[in-house]
Amino acid sequence: MTTIRLPASQQPGTVLGASPHVAESADAYRATGGYDDATGPEELLAHLAASGLRGRGGAGFPAAVKLRSVRHGRGSPVVVANGEEGEPGSAKDRWLLRARPHLVLDGLVRAAAVTGAVRGFVYLSDPAAGESVRRALAEHPPPLPVEVVETDHTYVAGEETAVVRRIDGGPALPTAKPPRPFERGVGGAPTLVSNVETLARIALTAARPGQRRAIARSTLVTLSGGPAAPVLTEVPYGIPLRTLAARHGSPDAAGALMGGLFGGLVDAHALDLPLEPDALGSAGTALGCGAIHFLTPDGCPVTTAADAASHLAAESARQCGVCVSGTAAVGKALYGLAAGTAGPDTADNLHRWSQGLRGRGACGLLDAAAGIAGSLLRSFPGLVRSHLAAPCPVCADAAPADGRHRLTVAVPQVAGACPRPARVPAPPPAASPTTIPLPALKGTP
Repeated sequence: MTTIRLPASQQPGTVLGASPHVAESADAYRATGGYDDATGPEELLAHLAASGLRGRGGAGFPAAVKLRSVRHGRGSPVVVANGEEGEPGSAKDRWLLRARPHLVLDGLVRAAAVTGAVRGFVYLSDPAAGESVRRALAEHPPPLPVEVVETDHTYVAGEETAVVRRIDGGPALPTAKPPRPFERGVGGAPTLVSNVETLARIALTAARPGQRRAIARSTLVTLSGGPAAPVLTEVPYGIPLRTLAARHGSPDAAGALMGGLFGGLVDAHALDLPLEPDALGSAGTALGCGAIHFLTPDGCPVTTAADAASHLAAESARQCGVCVSGTAAVGKALYGLAAGTAGPDTADNLHRWSQGLRGRGACGLLDAAAGIAGSLLRSFPGLVRSHLAAPCPVCADAAPADGRHRLTVAVPQVAGACPRPARVPAPPPAASPTTIPLPALKGTP
């Protein structure tokens, strides 16, 4: 079970709040300064620009720039709170909608005021989160129509064009870009698709503009891996990854899988890096959604890479042929390494795919698969060579072959949340690396 750990010096103005294990009511939220109108839209936009707040959905785009782009679009804007959490190692967004829906809705309303939006949506797949948001809307009706739109949970369903497509009545699958949603989104209108944690930080900035920098430079992180239970916590930018590993109970971590699956693998030396988007980007990795899976010293990064590639292959939207074949090829090659059955050209093929597959899909899933392959070769070249020379006993002990569920993190329990029976989605098409027709391991798929 995932636990919640409050910061050692808990200050007002955090997303976790004072009681993260209890669903917050409208009265409790108003008592902390929520829904106050002291900070107007123009002033708030100036605060967000000055603070440097970045989006928390994965890309880290400046929030103020995104708001301005939507406001200056043609037509009446739409705002969307994106709570569809596709990364298997992240739990922050579902927790936030279950525990602090008013904080998210407050941020959504303020984003609507900044952009001039006339409609809002909360987009999610978690039934408990949906019930929590609906209850919050009934407790404190917003000044504009806000609709809850549910989707099936997939890796790609939270991609911004998939969000727009689903709200417009289609499948939650990515579309070609341009146009981006800020240009033409829901119903053809300029649309702000904003992660729910981003909106929460917008609301906190409006309530406490004097703390704008601290609010912008703190982030929720989901920590997993090793013997300890997964942890959801809130930390400031700049804290070393090694410190986070020690706090999580993995002081001797051999590295990490960063940013969910998008940041790839890093070795133990990289744990001296600060948790800061630019520093991580310069080092060839990413903070992404804030999910960090630490590698144990007695485990094997090749197994983790194979698990990650298996998850991506299974979650392919199957719209782009290069994504279907590319993710399957990467997954099969990595499982060959783990099983001791890889051919002598495997490393060369992985390197070629890590370079040639990027940017060729409609969304970032194929890029993530390429990044997993490339980061394994870059961070653990000796292990790759040893796996080609002989089977790895550690990988052999990590069976079953489909170990992608080892990367999945559960949502922390929230008292007062009202879950309902989950919808049963249609079974996805078979997409494991061992069942998809594979391209020849020559060149780039």
